[in-house]
Amino acid sequence: MLKGALVGVDVFNAVAGSIIFQYNPDSLSRTLQVQGAGEDGARSEALRLRGAPVETIKLDVELDATDPLESNDPLATSVGIHPQLAALEMLLYPKSALVIANSVLMAAGSLEIVPPVSPLTLFIWGPKRVLPVRVSDITVTEEAYDNNLNPLRARVALSLRVLSYNDLSLTHPGYALFLTHQVIKETLATVSGTTSVASVLGGNVKLF
Repeated sequence: MLKGALVGVDVFNAVAGSIIFQYNPDSLSRTLQVQGAGEDGARSEALRLRGAPVETIKLDVELDATDPLESNDPLATSVGIHPQLAALEMLLYPKSALVIANSVLMAAGSLEIVPPVSPLTLFIWGPKRVLPVRVSDITVTEEAYDNNLNPLRARVALSLRVLSYNDLSLTHPGYALFLTHQVIKETLATVSGTTSVASVLGGNVKLF
């Protein structure tokens, strides 16, 4: 069985952080909010779309050091699941080197400091869902500890905002990734098996 993952990629490090889910979540929820151009009430714009919908994905990931501890894994024995938690949480942090560099620039009197850019984060859920996302929220519930208070078991609730071509520049790699995702979705929609309006409503129905 394939496993889901979050992968952070930046220009200085091809794989800034790979978090392969130890256990695939049993479920995830997705919310899609339409981006309509006619929200101001103009009738001529009522059916126009400004772009792809805003999609939010929520899922719970479980981390457990029980199996590594049973096999005497030295990393799990010394720090528990700290590394896995840190890898997830670092998706929300700017690089410390950039923070230090910006602090030096501010101390030197620079008038314009550009905020650091986070790595491109990919949510991978099978070959048909490879999506550029921004991790908007992480809630960690730690449930067990060793004698040194290293966490041994935790449940992590993730909220992901899918980044579409509305959010990214044409040259950004995430732009092409999302467009590919939409093309796959369009293809799946056409092969899902269509039913004519007539077969639903009965009779020889013509809408147009």
